Amino acid sequence: MTMRGAAVLGIGAMVGAGIFALLGQAGAVAGSATWLSFLLAGVVAALLGYSVAKLGARYPSGGGIITFLLEGFGPGHMTAITSWLLYFASIIVTSMVAVSFGSYGASLLADAPPDSLWAHALTTLVVLLVAAVNIAGATFIDKIQSWIVFVLLAVFAVFVVVTLAQMDPSLLAPSTYPPAADIVSSVALTFFAFLGFAVISFTGGDLPDPAKNLPRATYLALAVTTGLYVLVSLGVFGTLTVQEVIDNGETALAVAALPALGQAGFAMMAVAALLATSSSVNANIYAAVGSTAKLAQSGQFPPVFGARARVGSTRGLVISCVLVLGLANLVDLSAIASLGSVVALGIFLIVSVAALRLRAQTGSNVLVVITGIVATAVVLVVFSVQTARDAPETFVGMVAILALAVVLDLVWSSIRRRRTTAPPAPPAPAH
Repeated sequence: MTMRGAAVLGIGAMVGAGIFALLGQAGAVAGSATWLSFLLAGVVAALLGYSVAKLGARYPSGGGIITFLLEGFGPGHMTAITSWLLYFASIIVTSMVAVSFGSYGASLLADAPPDSLWAHALTTLVVLLVAAVNIAGATFIDKIQSWIVFVLLAVFAVFVVVTLAQMDPSLLAPSTYPPAADIVSSVALTFFAFLGFAVISFTGGDLPDPAKNLPRATYLALAVTTGLYVLVSLGVFGTLTVQEVIDNGETALAVAALPALGQAGFAMMAVAALLATSSSVNANIYAAVGSTAKLAQSGQFPPVFGARARVGSTRGLVISCVLVLGLANLVDLSAIASLGSVVALGIFLIVSVAALRLRAQTGSNVLVVITGIVATAVVLVVFSVQTARDAPETFVGMVAILALAVVLDLVWSSIRRRRTTAPPAPPAPAH
């Protein structure tokens, strides 16, 4: 894996997870200030990315964030519970993006609605194809991701130019913005669009000179993605009303391209969405395989996640793909998108605390790390208060996911203790 390959892996993960799968939902909260929400989320991601990059440079490994948790807290309950939460968030994100692939594919290829048989078939197909790509290994992933991301950036450059050239500034006037509390609260949702930067931390075991290349890849990916999100959201909300963006949801970008480019523009953005979402599914599955293998090796997850499978990878790949397929085809993911984002924010908050504990070993700037911790905590508190008041069912879901992670850790810890304390089998009788 090259530095450029690691950066484009992160860009591919972020772009697919965010700008296509999330724009309508972000617009419902932040309205015409969605571009500001993306900018603030990018700042928070950059602060957290600093901690992750410093940890990755000091502890390069295919286990990524899992390795950092083990170094910061040891193989105890904190690491195990956070690891289960990380795995849940990864599965939710991957499933949501796979559904976006199916929705765009059904619209482009068969003019079918998002919940059609076509959409489910294409959602399943992209997960199976990604599994095959991950079996092929890191070098193949590097090449595939690089090709996809460079095509995507070219398409987005065209989109940004044509939409900004025809936008109506009155649609973006500050007088149309929602209250500041809503904008801050929406950062917990738009941060979902930046989760892919964590994928870069899992390339440490495949990168030459990770102490230098992993931070460079992280900062490059975050800078490119933040700039892209801000420009695209300005173009979309400067072309369509907030209600039009909400109504069109995942296809809002393609609709925004219609006035300037016609049906060719719609098709161009639909193809870009297919590339972006497939790229994101690929990057997230790559990270899930690395994290579960590391967790199984350290004893935090059942060993089945790290065992070799007949298909050429670990059984963690098989388990993850099966869970993604089930969630993507059977659950209404629009209802749990914010859960994946807020869980991820909590995980990065804990990783930043680990970075603070390990600052002497990593050479991190304490002020930057603490600023990241405070900014993340503020977003989490505001979002939790707003959610408990306006969407109590989502708040209950947050508590339920945390409770599930605790239960799974307690169950597996109990099983592991029984195995390690069981008396040895008696020797066979002599003949």
